[in-house]
Amino acid sequence: MAKLIKNRDIVEDNWKLLNLAANDTPETVKLPVGPLLVPLPVWQARRTELVRREWEQHDPLGVWLAPEDDPADIAADLDDFSVIGIHFPLAADGRGYSIATLLRTRYGYRGELRAFGDVGRDHLHYLHRVGFDAFVVQQPELAIASLDDFSEAYQAAANQPLPLFRRTLRA
Repeated sequence: MAKLIKNRDIVEDNWKLLNLAANDTPETVKLPVGPLLVPLPVWQARRTELVRREWEQHDPLGVWLAPEDDPADIAADLDDFSVIGIHFPLAADGRGYSIATLLRTRYGYRGELRAFGDVGRDHLHYLHRVGFDAFVVQQPELAIASLDDFSEAYQAAANQPLPLFRRTLRA
């Protein structure tokens, strides 16, 4: 089974990530059994069915957002998700950082926020700063150390709302 970094630990990844194939539509794609991360279009097309499935089958539900998706589209539904995944199709695409920041600061999401796709070891510290707490990476056993590459951050962020100078004034 695949592994991921979650809350600074390496754990089994029990979630199935649903992707739409070329001939699939959000309305007709087959939903596998078990904990499921669905893309935003599937959530929008089958919200009632997915919530009912979660309650009746006790399968946790998550949604994942592509870089072009607007987190405002799920703001009213955040309580329905155990996990929100954000896809990084390219390492150089920074829109996922903005989506994570909005989910944590503007919309108040406190559940698991998972980064997946082209996520490398060098990105983990910065992803964590904007609110990610789970990371799907190659070789998580080696990548986890990068969360501690920097001992202190000067700026405020989603994971530390006070800048360093305010933290030292309080101390």
